[in-house]
Amino acid sequence: MKKITITLALLIGVTLSTFAQQAAKGIFSIGINGGIPTGTTSDVSSFTIGGDLKYDHPIATNTFFTTSAGYTYFPYKSSITSALKSVGIDKSGTGFVPLKVGAKYFINPQFYTEGQVGAAISTESGGGTGFAYAPGIGIKFSNHADLGIRYEGWTKDGETISQFAFRLGIGF
Repeated sequence: MKKITITLALLIGVTLSTFAQQAAKGIFSIGINGGIPTGTTSDVSSFTIGGDLKYDHPIATNTFFTTSAGYTYFPYKSSITSALKSVGIDKSGTGFVPLKVGAKYFINPQFYTEGQVGAAISTESGGGTGFAYAPGIGIKFSNHADLGIRYEGWTKDGETISQFAFRLGIGF
């Protein structure tokens, strides 16, 4: 986990310093995320909720280097919560900290495509870290707001936690 986190931090730092001489400004945004679990993840949880901080740095015309860090919570279905309680475990869900980098390309001034990769760190003791990937599309409403939808998967040891998620972001 430490190696992945250090590698991502170094990649972000080197990339941002490489582009530091560009004239255009980057944009920070804070977002609220919601999603619908897919695959076997939908057997355990009906929805996800979370938030993130994202930075888009211009690297070419209509193209941005992106970094994001956030928190995503998967509340368990009541049947899972009840089953856990029957064996003495009082737990209502599980959380993850996704750290991702990627690229965003604007097809026109409003619509974009985006792809990110990185790590999803479990907040559970011994939960470990998985490989994260998230292709998506979105629409920019103004310099301060956008709405995106993505498929996001986190893979570890042959298992995948996945969701279709949306992000409503406000830039500053």
